[in-house]
Amino acid sequence: MDATLHLLSLTSPGWGGVLLGGLVASLQVAFGGYLLGLLIGTGGAAGKLWGGPILRDLLEVYTTVVRGVPELVLILILYYAGTDAVNQLMALAGLPSVDISGLAAGIFVIGVVQGAYSTEVLRGAILSIPPGQIEAARAYGMSPLLALRRVTLPAMLPFALPGLSNLWLIATKDTALLAVVGFAELTLVTRQAAGTTKAYMTFFLAAGVLYLGITLVSNLVIRAIEKRALRGMTRPGGAA
Repeated sequence: MDATLHLLSLTSPGWGGVLLGGLVASLQVAFGGYLLGLLIGTGGAAGKLWGGPILRDLLEVYTTVVRGVPELVLILILYYAGTDAVNQLMALAGLPSVDISGLAAGIFVIGVVQGAYSTEVLRGAILSIPPGQIEAARAYGMSPLLALRRVTLPAMLPFALPGLSNLWLIATKDTALLAVVGFAELTLVTRQAAGTTKAYMTFFLAAGVLYLGITLVSNLVIRAIEKRALRGMTRPGGAA
């Protein structure tokens, strides 16, 4: 027990501080990628529902490819090919190449993957809204953007929350895949600590506990958000 506590101590030569640093990096990527995915998903859902045929076809290709290709393969493609594409565009513009940080690249990769799933979640939630509510907004003379902000988004939230909650939990776990491209998130630093000390069981169990802690805290926050979003709505059986 003393040896385990020594290895997990927050100060050197313990690795506890390193693990917490990796946890913070994982949460930064997960949160940033999740928000980017929501932005992409909102635009993607609107494009699929109200865009022209070309836009709808392009979005269909995007969501089909992302959902059909393993996420690890997508991460490798987006991480390396995306960085190379940015630098090639910079070269064409006569500008020097840029060194994209691992954090920014990780957020972009997770965001693109999350965006495809968010598109379908939000599209389904919008289709679940009773048509009369949107028609009433139009009858009152609301512009499409105003109707989206005041009617569509609030009305779709209860339908979208279960799917969006799952996507957040998936985002926190997908950050572990970034270890294959050398981003120092929780899984990579755990592997480094275990490889250095040979205490594989200790460090991977510690990482598992940290991931579980993220999930438990997230579930509490999700329940609070769902309770607020569903207030005043009639539940099955007539209870409010």
